[in-house]
Amino acid sequence: MGNQGAQQRTAAGEHIEVRPAVGRYDDFYEVVGVKKPGGKGCWCMNYRDSRVPVEERPGYMQDLCKTDPGPGVLVYVDDVVAGWCSIAPRSSYRRLINTRSIPFVDDRDAWVAVCFVIRAGYRKRGLMHHLLAGAVEHARAHGAEVVEGYPADVGPDRVDTTSGYVGTVRMFEAAGFHRAAETAGVSGGRRRWVMRRELAPREGPAAVAG
Repeated sequence: MGNQGAQQRTAAGEHIEVRPAVGRYDDFYEVVGVKKPGGKGCWCMNYRDSRVPVEERPGYMQDLCKTDPGPGVLVYVDDVVAGWCSIAPRSSYRRLINTRSIPFVDDRDAWVAVCFVIRAGYRKRGLMHHLLAGAVEHARAHGAEVVEGYPADVGPDRVDTTSGYVGTVRMFEAAGFHRAAETAGVSGGRRRWVMRRELAPREGPAAVAG
């Protein structure tokens, strides 16, 4: 994925674009950052390394946003940042290396989309689908052979915002992923699955705008 990323327009004429977080820490902060002075929050560090003190997490993520491939991708609606997806190799997430609840399917270092955040005012507009598609292309552009996610199997039901940060099996299936293994984890009381998508090397013209 280039510095700009995949671009689309909705039926309403909105311009939607997914961009890497590299060089865009301020936009990452707008979506994920804790605005309240002294407030505590994940800062998308729960999977990366929860040992990092809360006060050091902004600097940690700022450093990740300085160099390629960065910690994830951002989605923009009419050039306004609207959401975030954490996508990186599984080996970069300490929690996933040490977990007993999410199995390893094989010995490849799969890239993993572990977290989705959509800002208030932009929800229920399908932006998580755009984020997942952009995350896949970001991983492909950096040599990933396979992409994983660990979403909740909610069936036709809706999932609350807090539990839904992992995505849904239905969403991943719509993006070409398949069920590879059942996990011992749950989100919102629903079983989570290892969802996988094999990636062929990108050939010919870039699949996304550079």
